[in-house]
Amino acid sequence: MATIISMLFKIIGGLCLFLYGMKVMSDGIQQSAGTRMRHVLGFMTGNRLAAVTTGFAITAVIQSSSAATVMVVSFVNAGLLTLTQAIGVIMGANIGTTVTAWVVSLVGFSLKISSLALPAVGIGFVMSMIKWKRQDLGGVLLGFGLLFLGLDFLTKSMPDLSAHPLLLERIAQVSRMGFLTTLLGAGIGLVMTLVIHSSSAATAIMLTMAHGGLITYDIAAAMILGANIGTTIDAALASIGTKPAARQAALVHVLFNVIGTAWALCLFRPLLALVALVTPGVPEGNITNHLAMFHTMFNVMNTLLFFPFVKPFAALVSFLIKDKDDTPQSVYHLEYQHSTRSTPELNIIRAEKEIRDMMALSSSMFARVSEVLSGFREEGDKTAAVDALVTEMRDKEEYADEMRVELTRFLIECTRQQLSHQSETKVYQLLRIISDLEDMTDDCYSVSLLLERSVKKNLLFKNKEMEALAPYVAQVEEFLSFVKDHVGQGITTEQAAFAGRLEDTIDKSRNKLRRLGRKRIEAGEDVRTELLFIDVVRRIEKVGDYCYNIAEALMRS
Repeated sequence: MATIISMLFKIIGGLCLFLYGMKVMSDGIQQSAGTRMRHVLGFMTGNRLAAVTTGFAITAVIQSSSAATVMVVSFVNAGLLTLTQAIGVIMGANIGTTVTAWVVSLVGFSLKISSLALPAVGIGFVMSMIKWKRQDLGGVLLGFGLLFLGLDFLTKSMPDLSAHPLLLERIAQVSRMGFLTTLLGAGIGLVMTLVIHSSSAATAIMLTMAHGGLITYDIAAAMILGANIGTTIDAALASIGTKPAARQAALVHVLFNVIGTAWALCLFRPLLALVALVTPGVPEGNITNHLAMFHTMFNVMNTLLFFPFVKPFAALVSFLIKDKDDTPQSVYHLEYQHSTRSTPELNIIRAEKEIRDMMALSSSMFARVSEVLSGFREEGDKTAAVDALVTEMRDKEEYADEMRVELTRFLIECTRQQLSHQSETKVYQLLRIISDLEDMTDDCYSVSLLLERSVKKNLLFKNKEMEALAPYVAQVEEFLSFVKDHVGQGITTEQAAFAGRLEDTIDKSRNKLRRLGRKRIEAGEDVRTELLFIDVVRRIEKVGDYCYNIAEALMRS
């Protein structure tokens, strides 16, 4: 009895070490790649093949289809991905998760990896403790060492069944139950994955059990199919309380895996025969490679089966979970989502998308001010136009204030998590951009108030002044358009030089317009009108200043 308890504790300890190593390695890779993820998102939007390739690459790198699908659900919820793009990524993620089985099979059992595991743990720990720009690589190396150290403990903890012939006979009896055996194995794999929340880890455990003779090839293959359903739990949990589009993406993952597992169970024997045909050797002599091939072949075939029907699949999911025609929210709120399957870097990407929306809001406010200014001449009643402008600018400025508060709170929450050095720098740059954007909306609102004062106090600008103001406003609009196109992407040195030239041009135009106002005062024009005109010029120039500040921040990102 004491021997059995000791063996169980060793197995549990090895399993926990394996799972922790996988988490540490995955977190380290996500932290390292988080700052580049927006470029990956741009690749995703190309076509469905690009989406599948991206899903495969991300999952193969971070070694977790659960983390990849949680990421997809989060991106769909934030509006960074469409449902059709998400379907392709999820398909690719299912193929990418098979890389874990091949790594475990080809490295974990074929090579004496345990002799490298402890040095990897030591070096990785030291690298992760030192403050330097590649600190996240230390976490990757540390996780790698812990993962294979745990796998080594698991392998050595498995009992030697050659000394227990009765147990071997029982296993053989179970394997002769036909389709019931297949269903039993799938059920065990499903439950195991639900418990440990990782199909990659569950598959590695199944390979270890098969390698140690605890389960037969048929049962292990069926368990892998069950794990394919169990892995959907994380996406389903991540979608709770999200927008309909995110829940649709989670449902895609569930239906894709459940339907795929269903047909694979129905064609279980032919699928095993196909695996035996393309894999060298017999399962009894090379069971882990056969299982890895089974895992890969099933997921590739399932993706090929669904690939031509992405749009009908999206239509089906949209029918099952209806999109709500919600009116735009009047109060802005952004909830920080913390998940064990994702890193704060992914939330930073979400914040960047919201900042692009804030940039669009600021740009639309200035465009509206420009529109009113273009018709602001001496003749005609401007009261209605100005009143409408002030009301619109007030509402949008208040909304921008809420965005600044919520986005600042959101990013501060990100900094409370473990961030890479690059991500910390990125957060502070984003905070600066948010501040500049909110100040920009303040000045747009201020211009509307100046125009209101101009109308109510009958301090109307001359047509000649408005004609001189038009090119100046156009220059600021050009600067705004430039910044809007590059928020979330960064700018090159050449583009930064272009931004500098725009700033200089705007400053020269401001000085010219100021001189025009002062000359008109000296010529005997109404002082209050000309000072009001100069105030409008100054406020518009401030918008250009904020554009240049944002351009500077983008150059450093």
